[in-house]
Amino acid sequence: MLKVRQLIGTHDVLFMTFDTLRYDVAHNCLEEGRTPFLKSILPGQRWENRHSPGTFTFAAHQAFFAGFLPTPVAPGPHPRLFAGRFFGSETTNENTFVYDAPTWIEGLKQVGYHTICIGGVGFFNQRTALGRVLPDLFDEAHWSEDMGVTSPTSTQSQVSLAIDRLSQHSAEQRIVLFINISAIHQPNRFYLPGASVDDLRSHGAALEYVDRSLPPLFEALRSRGPSLCLLCSDHGTAYGEDGYQGHRLAHPVVWEVPYAEFVADSTPKGTP
Repeated sequence: MLKVRQLIGTHDVLFMTFDTLRYDVAHNCLEEGRTPFLKSILPGQRWENRHSPGTFTFAAHQAFFAGFLPTPVAPGPHPRLFAGRFFGSETTNENTFVYDAPTWIEGLKQVGYHTICIGGVGFFNQRTALGRVLPDLFDEAHWSEDMGVTSPTSTQSQVSLAIDRLSQHSAEQRIVLFINISAIHQPNRFYLPGASVDDLRSHGAALEYVDRSLPPLFEALRSRGPSLCLLCSDHGTAYGEDGYQGHRLAHPVVWEVPYAEFVADSTPKGTP
């Protein structure tokens, strides 16, 4: 577990959710060399298998922002990185950032962080009352159709906007940057030439596309200073396993998700 309490105030925070990414697909793509950038930044060059607290986007993110990130698959209890102050908590220790607010997004606002949401799937589109619940936690929230699930260039659009928003703030201003990556969510068939349906192959092809799109974002983050990085999926999805399709259901391919936490160091001054 990272010593998050000691990082707050000196590190930016990147929280990136790869919406609908299955653990098995993420693991296999990494092992097969199909996601070289992610392999280069993940601790031990691997994804950790964890259990999501929710089986669809809204439920999972409500839990995430309240401090309940995906849980290690081994028996616990497992201390948390972020936790609201709660008498008798068994998952808070000396490394946990404890706050007096409903979510750690709001808790970090209280200690001077500027919070940015780059939306992806419909629960972040701000077009309805429900679509505003999660974005309204942030100082600023952004969404457009070219960042949504129907856009084959969604991750590039999200990364470009995130870099632009980061550039509007000095390196001294601490930032929480949340990005909900939409590309892996159905429909994802357009990432696999000739595919007519979404399946495990197109799911993996979508992740390959995401991998190719991420390097500029991490370059921008490192140029500002060190960052606490949290990367995970919110849930997986079924493609016919045991007769199931989709998510919002209890099945291992839905509740097992990839997870990583690490510190991305700053780029040394003078580096080209």
